[in-house]
Amino acid sequence: MNKKLAAALSGGAVLVLALSGCTADDSDDKVNAWAKTVCDQAQPQIQKRADAQQTIISTAADGKPADIQAADSKAFQDIADANKALAAAVQKAGTPPVDAGAKLQQDAVKELNATSAAYLALKKQVDALNPKDQQKFADGLQEVADGLAKIEKMDQDSLAKLQSGELGQAMAKEPGCQKVKPSGTATANPGSGASKPATEPSNATGPSKSAGSSKSSGE
Repeated sequence: MNKKLAAALSGGAVLVLALSGCTADDSDDKVNAWAKTVCDQAQPQIQKRADAQQTIISTAADGKPADIQAADSKAFQDIADANKALAAAVQKAGTPPVDAGAKLQQDAVKELNATSAAYLALKKQVDALNPKDQQKFADGLQEVADGLAKIEKMDQDSLAKLQSGELGQAMAKEPGCQKVKPSGTATANPGSGASKPATEPSNATGPSKSAGSSKSSGE
């Protein structure tokens, strides 16, 4: 079951980082300056997200219910904080010097803040689970995975417009918006496979194994 949760999280690990796949054509100096302002502030937030996602995936591999709950709760808080900081970075950078820039900025800030709130709601949902009741805990974690899948779509959509056109090209060239790897300190459960990149969750088994759920790990 937790394969579903891990897969959803690994998808989120490339959020913002789709930027690195854009064609780096020459852009207007003002556009480049705007992109640099945002990306310089975005880099630590992108790292925080990657570390949080890796923590959940690695803990899910063979963690006890209480460990999974603690890791998920902290990670969702970290991702919420990162998204809120990204929204602030986009807001602080001012209106992007492109067509309909004001609307692009407004939409991105609004949606990033919305996903931040959604991750906080997931944190509360995880915190409310009872790790001592293994079956209910596993069932509850399935609901978290379902909710996470919806939030990840919101997360991707929130920056899709910024990743297009001149802005996307300019941001793709900035080091701060490049893809990052989880740091070595993001391991919540040693020996749980944290050395694997967040984009390879296929070996993460679910709480159905650690929590004694009767559901299969592939659900």
